[in-house]
Amino acid sequence: MAPNLDPRAPLLAVGFVSEDEYLEIQGITREQSGDYECSASNDVAAPVVRRVKVTVNYPPYISEAKGTGVPVGQKGTLQCEASAVPSAEFQWYKDDKRLVEGKKGVKVENRPFLSKLIFFNVSEHDYGNYTCVASNKLGHTNASITLFEVKTTALTPWKGPGAVSEVNNGTSRRAGCIWLLPLLVLHLLLKF
Repeated sequence: MAPNLDPRAPLLAVGFVSEDEYLEIQGITREQSGDYECSASNDVAAPVVRRVKVTVNYPPYISEAKGTGVPVGQKGTLQCEASAVPSAEFQWYKDDKRLVEGKKGVKVENRPFLSKLIFFNVSEHDYGNYTCVASNKLGHTNASITLFEVKTTALTPWKGPGAVSEVNNGTSRRAGCIWLLPLLVLHLLLKF
């Protein structure tokens, strides 16, 4: 955002108050961060223009935190996005216990506005509610994110043509394809 601060412009319309060489922004919000331009001119020389970068600091707010469904034995990722200036620092909790980097099978990846909790091989005890906490020197916020189980259905062609196997906690059941029988009978009738 780079508004041109022309002294003839109606600055009060956008919430700015200008008195000669000063610009006072009252009730500033994070959306007003950006580059501002000041232009000074007189009848003797060409105008002088200077740019000023305005940074608005604010506490974190979590913009996205969604639960994820993952089958047992698969890779799963929980994500927590937070906007903040200065950048947020992230921490993850499960059942009021802070998750420490290096826990077997779990990795935390932090970036300035995003944290990922990665499970390399999800087990039954990994399912549940997790809390993402984002903080900086101005405050903190948190969000609850759920890692939940998803049942899988797999096709197993090695059990015969058209056979389907539904996998559920290590057990399977076979379902034959009855629709093949009428198709075979119709084919034989058409040959004769």
